[in-house]
Amino acid sequence: MCTYDNIRSIELGKISVETCEIEGLKVITPQVFGDERGYFMETYNYNDFKEAGIPEVFVQDNQSSSTKGVLRGLHFQIEHPQDKLVRVVRGEVYDVAVDLRAGSPTFGKWFGALLSEENKKQFFIPKNFAHGFLVLSDTAEFCYKCTDFYHPGDEGGLPYNDNEIGVEWPEIGGELNINDRDRGWPDFAEYKTSRGIK
Repeated sequence: MCTYDNIRSIELGKISVETCEIEGLKVITPQVFGDERGYFMETYNYNDFKEAGIPEVFVQDNQSSSTKGVLRGLHFQIEHPQDKLVRVVRGEVYDVAVDLRAGSPTFGKWFGALLSEENKKQFFIPKNFAHGFLVLSDTAEFCYKCTDFYHPGDEGGLPYNDNEIGVEWPEIGGELNINDRDRGWPDFAEYKTSRGIK
């Protein structure tokens, strides 16, 4: 696990960027300009993101809506890995990334970030990470940019509650809502065996 105890923050242009010991993961907070009428912010600016070490070009935007207790993940792409930039435009979610980069010193480690319409944070997740989120509010609208197009049949996954990975999901005071596919992913030990990783 990578905790907020290890977070480092820098200011760049109209964004601040937080990093942790898992190389590549970044939490981005935009500068918000507001008054009694409302607010304005840049949700994405290529130049600022490039300066922050995110020069990737995004080719597809996705949006989903989920109710409280829905847990989606932990998902990854097999042949066509994607970098993702995720944010929440309504509600609140706990967003998690797991390092699946073979040879990485943090392989199998995870980091979680609270994303909400209030804090307006975004989470950059590089290629070859598993990703998932849990909805904490009554409803949530979740948006993300990807650096590759969707390829049917290219999705893999790991159990959200895999003991070896040990993600610490927040308590929601009720049952989790997880589909059958996400309940049936092979565990992390099997994932490593299938890829010849010890």
